[in-house]
Amino acid sequence: MNQTEGRCDLHTHTRASDGMQSPADNVRRACEKGLSAVAITDHDTVAGVLEAMEEGGRCGINVVPGVEISTRAGGKDIHVLGYYVSCSDEKFLNRLADLRNTREERNVKMIAKLQELDVQITMEEVISGLGRELRPDESVGRPHMADVLVSKGYAKDMRDAFNRYLGEDAPAYVSVPRISPLEAIEWIREAGGTPVLAHPGIYGDDDLVREILEQAKPAGIEVFHSDHGKAEEERYQAMADEYALIVTAGSDYHGARQGVIFHGDIGSRCISVSVLEQLKRGSADN
Repeated sequence: MNQTEGRCDLHTHTRASDGMQSPADNVRRACEKGLSAVAITDHDTVAGVLEAMEEGGRCGINVVPGVEISTRAGGKDIHVLGYYVSCSDEKFLNRLADLRNTREERNVKMIAKLQELDVQITMEEVISGLGRELRPDESVGRPHMADVLVSKGYAKDMRDAFNRYLGEDAPAYVSVPRISPLEAIEWIREAGGTPVLAHPGIYGDDDLVREILEQAKPAGIEVFHSDHGKAEEERYQAMADEYALIVTAGSDYHGARQGVIFHGDIGSRCISVSVLEQLKRGSADN
């Protein structure tokens, strides 16, 4: 038996947001890795879910419809994953469209900041770098800007581009008004989904993580993530136990840029498919 049978990766991105692969490609890669299920969790859009589910039917793999919503709390960007959301809920789709508009506003301001730093790139170059037409329900993200920075020699790779220019503490970063984690969690629940706090270790502030868990009350927490080490996994597993939260795992796969997979490959962080029943009903086993 393949060691990954009965396992799922609950955090992957496609080119519907800032991933490099098509939704169908993600599903095929999950099949190749021997997974039983994979979630499509693009930023502020569910545009890739239908294609992924159709490919899942062909491959015989369970595709979990999902989304990753951008929020702001405690002076930091906080991401909330939503699983089994309705991809046809008009109110939810309109809300996601508003979030993408905010992302577009931020992108324009970041490009302007880069130009002020004498980094000569344009939004037209960023969109052109996609190699295809950008659909209305898709969005451009910082990794797309990083691609242009690398191709024009302003950074040596993706991580360097974020460290030098695009990361939260970097000179070209722009913070725009965003909804709170509580609002995102309410939206997900109203769309029939189950909210999970994404990659808490990235925020570098466990007091803030606890505050979000206590005030916004997500149903779960992403304990296992490509950017979590053993210490983080143990810490967030303990929090999951303390708050009776669903425990999830995800690679946060974005595909390969400049030959480097970002954050991790599909299947590099997995959990038993038994968690899917918890996500469907919105609560951990008692």
